[in-house]
Amino acid sequence: MFEIADIIEYLAAALICAVLFALCAHTMLGALQQANYGGKKFAVWVRRKGNMTRSRYTLLAFLILLSMAVIGVCFSFAGKWAAYVSLFPVPLFCILYRFANRHALKVELVKTARVRRIFALDILVLFVLSLVLIVGGRAVSHYLLEDYAIAAQLRFILLAAVPLCLPACLRLANALETPFSSSKNKKYIAAARKKLASAGCIKIGITGSCGKTSVKNFLAGILSEKYRVFATPASYNTPLGIAKAIEDVDLNGYDVFIAEMGARYRGDIAALCDLVVPDHCIVTGICPQHLESFGSVEGIVAAKGEILRGTKSGGFAVIGQDEFTAKLDPAAAGLVKVTVGAHGEYGAFDVHCSPEGIDFKLALGILQEPVHAALLGAHNAENIALAAALADKLGVERERILSGIAALQPVPHRLQLSVVGGINILDDAYNANVRGAAAALDVLRTFGGRRFVVTPGLVELGVLEGEENAALGGKMAGLDRVILVGETLVTAVKQGYLAAGGDAAALSVVPTLQKAQDILAEELQPGDTVLFLNDLPDIYN
Repeated sequence: MFEIADIIEYLAAALICAVLFALCAHTMLGALQQANYGGKKFAVWVRRKGNMTRSRYTLLAFLILLSMAVIGVCFSFAGKWAAYVSLFPVPLFCILYRFANRHALKVELVKTARVRRIFALDILVLFVLSLVLIVGGRAVSHYLLEDYAIAAQLRFILLAAVPLCLPACLRLANALETPFSSSKNKKYIAAARKKLASAGCIKIGITGSCGKTSVKNFLAGILSEKYRVFATPASYNTPLGIAKAIEDVDLNGYDVFIAEMGARYRGDIAALCDLVVPDHCIVTGICPQHLESFGSVEGIVAAKGEILRGTKSGGFAVIGQDEFTAKLDPAAAGLVKVTVGAHGEYGAFDVHCSPEGIDFKLALGILQEPVHAALLGAHNAENIALAAALADKLGVERERILSGIAALQPVPHRLQLSVVGGINILDDAYNANVRGAAAALDVLRTFGGRRFVVTPGLVELGVLEGEENAALGGKMAGLDRVILVGETLVTAVKQGYLAAGGDAAALSVVPTLQKAQDILAEELQPGDTVLFLNDLPDIYN
């Protein structure tokens, strides 16, 4: 059993199987990347009800098991060679599995150095597992079942269990790699902290449950009327993201640096403030977003409030008024509170929405200025008011503020309108919060013609997930066509839609976005409007 030839056989078979099974884990590796390499979040995705990837690797294990058993028995006349012939299904089904899943990810895997390291470690983990199963099968057939010839012919059959272990093996590979990346990232972030500390520009931090990216872009646009401004791109709102954003930027060439600050756990904003050390800050508003990770609304309020303690004393704290931000106390952190809202020093009033944009009165202190912006949704009037408030406090003249507002353009994938073949397409794919979803549906209703909505629902709402998705469904009642995508959240959305009197004949539930697009291709006509609301990444599907 342990002759040189046997050992070579075990090692070769284990290595080949490890590589093949690691290739089968491509979709899982993509999901792990989307989970920001968080093992717990990845595990939640694996266990999620209706996860097609789990169903597929279970089927892969069953097919390998069945095929190896059948081939081993049918080729029993070949003696010891029957065991080698029974291995044929492993490469066959692994290659077919990888081919069938080549387009499984909506968000393609980015092959970074970290991904390559995890892939290599995954091969190592799978190699050890395969080797244990091969040697174990050989030992059982040699010592316990030596009187049964069929046992020797099926000694590789334990390899059929490997597909069932793919998520655990990948998670272990990720855990083995994490210390290296953590050490590397700490050095990278430390260099960014030093660079920011030496920069002479004004630093602004923006956080909130909704509207962070929009307010950041609007503030950058308005301040650019007077100052040289650099803002973190897209949704680069983590310490590593900010470090990457400024890596090749000479901050001394700018007057203002604006950093969006995202958070999923308490302490995240504090870490970002430790990196940036903002002179001023904006809290756009607070709603039950990321409730799953924060645990409670109070946890969200505490987390967002970290930006107040992390901003330099004497700076401005612009606060969007709502029932939750009312609990924040900028004065306790030595900041000058600037309120934006119905009872604030700044705000947006008499808001009128149309497919052409928004018209409203912008309150700048005691004065109100009529404003038009080529943006959709009443919530964007509030976002503009937040940006205008800080711009006013930073000395931007009112004429320049109004000029900057007039030049604002929609933020990509946030109620971005395009017209294709006479069909209005509202791209709100990056909208994942309760307030934004309600605003998007209000915008959809301002359009004439038939109105369609495509959505998978809202995520990371914790115990409120069912309730809020049912409420979302209720707001869709009366639309001409409602297409729900996926299996994760759509049950609650569907129930809310029907309970609110929605037409069951106008409702479709499809497994993928591609299926929804197939329906749209058949039904949409010039003059119709379709809203794509919250295009969830694979980690939620």
